[in-house]
Amino acid sequence: MVRNSRIVWMVMLAISMGLPLKSKADERGVAGAVFVMTNAADKNEIIAYQRNADGSLGNKQRFATGGRGSGGTTDPLGSQGSLTLTDDHSFLLAVNAGSGQISVFRVHQATLDLVDLISCGGSEPVAVAQHGSLVYVLNAGGNSNVVGFHLDRNGNLKQIRNAISFVTTANSGAASLSFNPDGQTLLVTEKITNEIDAFPVHTDGTLGPIVANPAVGPGTFAVAFAPSGIAIVAETGPAGGNNASAISSYTVLSNLSLSAVSASVPTLGAATCWVAVTPNGQFVYSSNAGSSTISGFSIAASGALTPLSGTILATLPSGSTNLDVAITLDGKFLYSLDSGTGAVSIFGIGQDGLLTSLGEVANLHANAGMNGIAVL
Repeated sequence: MVRNSRIVWMVMLAISMGLPLKSKADERGVAGAVFVMTNAADKNEIIAYQRNADGSLGNKQRFATGGRGSGGTTDPLGSQGSLTLTDDHSFLLAVNAGSGQISVFRVHQATLDLVDLISCGGSEPVAVAQHGSLVYVLNAGGNSNVVGFHLDRNGNLKQIRNAISFVTTANSGAASLSFNPDGQTLLVTEKITNEIDAFPVHTDGTLGPIVANPAVGPGTFAVAFAPSGIAIVAETGPAGGNNASAISSYTVLSNLSLSAVSASVPTLGAATCWVAVTPNGQFVYSSNAGSSTISGFSIAASGALTPLSGTILATLPSGSTNLDVAITLDGKFLYSLDSGTGAVSIFGIGQDGLLTSLGEVANLHANAGMNGIAVL
């Protein structure tokens, strides 16, 4: 009773003096948010966590996309980029593979407001990329294509006239797409054909003719650009290989052909499918779902990749099936979506690029078909 009276007295004193009342989250400092997508077939949702300054997560909320996911168990979309924050972090873009729609949310820290829901312009959207007011969606179903949209300041998407381009074949296993830093080139990866498609981006937002490039290593999956303009590609490796996945880097030439800088540098892991580059372009990390590990590499000015400290920087619990990874804007934290165990793993990134485990939040449904992670 005495303790309670003391607490009440302290609160009243703080109010009378005009002092702020701080919660534990306030004391740690709210820094942003981490978003993951359920991809549920009946009702797709975004799960949002408040991200604190120390990297920890809390205050979980759920927001309906208004569409339907594909459902499934483990990596049903087979893609990177199903959940994408715009460059200015104002909007979150999400694919609804089951209903063929794209959702746009306005972002207020860890709170989301659905502002638009629009047809993807194709079948089975699996990834989305943005540069300025330009958004392109990758549709893996039907006659696989990429479709362009303009994004206005209110978060509304409008499909661009004649902005539909097709990849090399309908059964290519289209997996990811990424704009280069100046927004003049769009790359698309094809898992089955092992091709990396390059499209020139015109000033009106439409694309020029496709230039199909054979990848240097087997199992091409995801592509991401470093700030320097170097393209980095994850490779799952040859069928039947034992921890034989790799990562490659490329220069995009003026004719949109790709020139390998580092060809198939081993990740020493299995099922390397996702990559994340630090905002300063100094490091890149790969998520190796088959071995439940994360590998790290430094990126030279030339685009050459060098393994960091034994290559494997983190080993997750067996069966984690860690899918997509994302890095904070300040480059201090990396988050991994561990679909097999229903967790989000948290890592601190040192100045030397090495990772330090900061624990996990394990309150998601395991093996429930979740896909996509984005970090504010």
